[in-house]
Amino acid sequence: MTQLRIAIDAMGGDEGTPMVLEGVSLAKAQFPNAEFVLFGDEAVILEELKAHPSLANNTRVVHTDIAIGSQEKPSQAVRKGRKSSMGLAVEAVKEGEADVAVSAGNTGAMMALSKIILRMMPGIDRPALATRIPTLEGETVMLDLGANVECDVQNLVQFAVMGSAFARAILGHDRPKVALLNVGVEDLKGNETVKEAAAYLKDHETEHMDFVGYVEGHDLVHGQVQVIVTDGFTGNVALKTAEGTAHLITTLLKRSFEQSVRTKLGYLVSKPGLSLLKEHLDPNNHNGAVFLGLNGLVVKSHGGTNAKGFANAIKVAVGMAQNDLPKLILKELEEVQDDSGHKNDDDISDDNSNATAAS
Repeated sequence: MTQLRIAIDAMGGDEGTPMVLEGVSLAKAQFPNAEFVLFGDEAVILEELKAHPSLANNTRVVHTDIAIGSQEKPSQAVRKGRKSSMGLAVEAVKEGEADVAVSAGNTGAMMALSKIILRMMPGIDRPALATRIPTLEGETVMLDLGANVECDVQNLVQFAVMGSAFARAILGHDRPKVALLNVGVEDLKGNETVKEAAAYLKDHETEHMDFVGYVEGHDLVHGQVQVIVTDGFTGNVALKTAEGTAHLITTLLKRSFEQSVRTKLGYLVSKPGLSLLKEHLDPNNHNGAVFLGLNGLVVKSHGGTNAKGFANAIKVAVGMAQNDLPKLILKELEEVQDDSGHKNDDDISDDNSNATAAS
């Protein structure tokens, strides 16, 4: 691949331009040959760049003073559209001026704009929001996380294909184990949509995807599979529950070590192990949700991330671009797709585009 060009929404995220540019600076140290195109208020960006001289030769600034707020509905964002910092970053991908776009802005807005600007890949009905979650064995890809609250059989099959390709590109698995999230692991468990999707995937084995059946909610963190597939409603609830549980555990541990002198001494003894636990559960280390199924690559950083997390989102973007993720998806889709036609649902509404998992 020629020099990688990354479009950055420099006005997205809770902390705005300072955090974004600090994250870009961290990513630049890891990917010195990458070029960054920064979209946002030129005066603000140039002022912040003074603190990051290492970016002088690897960045280009494209001015716009239009930003999409974190609370704006997708329909409002679409009206601002391509003139916003987020819209221009996605537009750069469409026009071939960048290989991938990264934003920490409004998730629903980015989904809506990305779908309108980039459109869907052939053979994919709906985009899916995917991310990596920490497990006992490293990381697992999970999708959909809120882009589609209701899914049919073919949607779940397509999500399995896209999740498998993403795991190959980002996690480095040659043949990822893929499972459907269900209320039990027995074949008779689940609704008809899940059971039909499972039957389809079992009947369409591929050399790059190992479909192993079902997993339950408590299996999310075990790491026995590399890809977990579900509808956006269930996926969003499951992810938020897992995040809440992790917060509960760390908070209770902190409180327990503050109870007495003895527990404080116990903390000092346990500190190395607790530091490893904190590092593994830190969401900034797993930052970077992706919209799969579009004619272009976009990465959604968590809005509340820090510079380290934003740099990790850029790392995901680089991995997808370097491994040509759309090509991987199309190749595997050919192996599992039937000959029936699929319509692309390009209608944008606040209901089906209000993805929240990474906002």
